[in-house]
Amino acid sequence: MNLPNKLTITRLVMAPLFFAVFFLRNLFPSICPCIYGALLVIMYVVMEFTDLLDGKIARSRKLVTDLGKVLDPFADVICHLTFFTCLLSVGIMPVWAFVLILWREFAQSFTRMLMMGTGKAMAANIFGKAKTCLYAFSCICGFTYRILCAFAVEGRIMSIFQVALPVIFALAAISSVLSYVIYVREIVRSKALSGMTR
Repeated sequence: MNLPNKLTITRLVMAPLFFAVFFLRNLFPSICPCIYGALLVIMYVVMEFTDLLDGKIARSRKLVTDLGKVLDPFADVICHLTFFTCLLSVGIMPVWAFVLILWREFAQSFTRMLMMGTGKAMAANIFGKAKTCLYAFSCICGFTYRILCAFAVEGRIMSIFQVALPVIFALAAISSVLSYVIYVREIVRSKALSGMTR
């Protein structure tokens, strides 16, 4: 197994560990906020960094493999849904935004499997790139709010987060759905699946 795939596997292994760390505060309310916040930040940064690194290494060193093409998007879905499940469970993420993203991710995974059967790939669209950025931004904001709560921060900054977070998650969910709709539209236009037996 090459280096990019090993990095991808690292993300898959870290996803359940991140989930466990996120709920340490629920199990041990007396845990030091500094330790709790540091663990969340370090794990999140490592997971996002390896996501960027595995693709860059695979392309630059020509280490793109069939396994990597399947494993990387699978790891993305697992990690993102882990993050969002954590935020949903403590009331930071709206349920409707989570459900839209969940449906979109499963639909995208199914569509990707169909496209793999054709041997054709569809280029990413602008909403897909916006979705990726908004996923990351919404997670950062959500985890920041969670850490501030651990420090028992009060006042204006918390009020700003409480107003802004639903909007940020809404934008992430909407861009996610739009990117998929455009993706499907391009597939229909290209007639890439026209030869599929039904």
